[in-house]
Amino acid sequence: MNQVDLKKRTKEFAHRCVKLSSALPKRLLSNHIRKQLIRCSTSVAANYRAACVAQSKPDFVSKLSIVIEEADETCFWMEFVVEENLVDEEKIKPLLTEAKELTAIFIASRKTVKNRSPEFIINH
Repeated sequence: MNQVDLKKRTKEFAHRCVKLSSALPKRLLSNHIRKQLIRCSTSVAANYRAACVAQSKPDFVSKLSIVIEEADETCFWMEFVVEENLVDEEKIKPLLTEAKELTAIFIASRKTVKNRSPEFIINH
């Protein structure tokens, strides 16, 4: 999957998470989760874009690490939503699968970049 496809995929992921957040019931706990889920899922897309314009290999790895953390946190909040019975597990399952896939993709990307030679060519 190339950079353009991943930018599109992460943005669509963020949109889907925002829609999930909007569908949560109106409760105190849901309000907290809604904010967290919106914050971390949109951060996946925003920080991936930032990684794509990184100025150095260490900068790219650092930004990609943030993407990984935010994608994993998104998984946490979706799992929490299910555990609190705020949304049926079957409804959230495809989005949770996407969050896990994105996390795995970015972990693999970071590993690949770290194992490359010291010279790092940035594709703008």
